[in-house]
Amino acid sequence: MTYGSSTWRPWILDEDAARPFFKRAVEAGINFFDTADMYSLGASEEVTGRALREFGNRDELVIATKVFFPLTAGPNSGGLSRKHILSAIDASLRRLGLEYVDLYQIHRFDPATPIEETLEALHDVVKSGKARYIGASSMFAWQFAKMLNTSRAHGWTRFVSMQPHYNLVYREEEREMLPLCIDEGIGVIPWSPLARGFLAGNRTRDKQGGTSRSQTDDYAHQMYYADSDFTIVERVVEVAKRRGVAAAQIALAWVLNRPGVTAPITGASKLEQLEQSIAAVELTLDAEEMAFLEEPYVPHRVLGHR
Repeated sequence: MTYGSSTWRPWILDEDAARPFFKRAVEAGINFFDTADMYSLGASEEVTGRALREFGNRDELVIATKVFFPLTAGPNSGGLSRKHILSAIDASLRRLGLEYVDLYQIHRFDPATPIEETLEALHDVVKSGKARYIGASSMFAWQFAKMLNTSRAHGWTRFVSMQPHYNLVYREEEREMLPLCIDEGIGVIPWSPLARGFLAGNRTRDKQGGTSRSQTDDYAHQMYYADSDFTIVERVVEVAKRRGVAAAQIALAWVLNRPGVTAPITGASKLEQLEQSIAAVELTLDAEEMAFLEEPYVPHRVLGHR
């Protein structure tokens, strides 16, 4: 989401600024790249595709994109109807410059479309060779369970991954979604593991910060910034100081330590942020540190399903 066009969001990096991130990621051994058709209204897919064709080996890469949100105001430009899914996968492949994606994900649940229609269309996308696997993102666990059971009943291609909203200041997915994924053998790839940068420890209680994103990301202001959220951030910073690492590394290490999590999906607008994400893979928190970070948590309303 961080790479595409700054005309879409002021903190987005345009292509020339984004290229070094792809190069460094591939050099570091990162092989999973996640985008979506709606990021920068398609420009993110274009930038991602060109960079990975230049810096990566296609057979070693896992490239993922998503479908659901509209790119235009047209009545058929969004949702999970058969018409939109079959049109959207072709458009994504054109922008990416690929013959197939490894993981094609529904960006949200579509209550306006019968799940049978959605699932059969996704099955046809896989059988046509345009995607290797399918995944899902934020929804209620009962919705995901219904979709999994419907796929099973019809013999259609099954979801292999769930991309939920999950981090130290938003842990509601622990109630039902994560146990469901563990039971079903679904890979969990959380989005916003740093709470849109909130857990990097550079925000203040008056909702300001030192980055363009922290100052202009109204969505983050709606989701986080409760008093208990700041208490957790303060503890993240404290543990980071003890360890001699960046706060972001602690927050990512916590997610990596959670049961059922395969890998958090991170973004970086500065190369030092990318290096911190890479270093977090080698960082293991002990039980006392995990408990210290988790103790101040206060339940939240459901966030991120829309």
